[in-house]
Amino acid sequence: MKLVMAIVRPERVQQVKQALFDAGIRGVTLSRVSGHGGEQEVVEYYRGTRVMVEFHEKVEFRMAVSDEFVSAAVRAICEGARTGEVGDGKIFVQPLEQVVRIRTGETDTQALTPVSAPRPVSR
Repeated sequence: MKLVMAIVRPERVQQVKQALFDAGIRGVTLSRVSGHGGEQEVVEYYRGTRVMVEFHEKVEFRMAVSDEFVSAAVRAICEGARTGEVGDGKIFVQPLEQVVRIRTGETDTQALTPVSAPRPVSR
């Protein structure tokens, strides 16, 4: 089991979400975040005042997936988020020790993958 976290452009949320759903990944958490990666600082003007924008608004996707869905999740995120420009984002994959579905008490893989999810398709 892995925790897949992706930081992407806010304008690419719908494309990433659709690509994840198409890959059979339904359990996703979204958060608005801000940060700084490879982008340059941007100078903007707000009410006539010069403002240096150091941190950029992004969206973080988090999903716990079984090992067989990791590659599909990474592929889907890349497919949905890629624009080819600096600032497309990053994906982080970390191991998970345990997952428990509170409602049913199911653990680990049974708590992650919906029964109706298709097996990942290699592309």
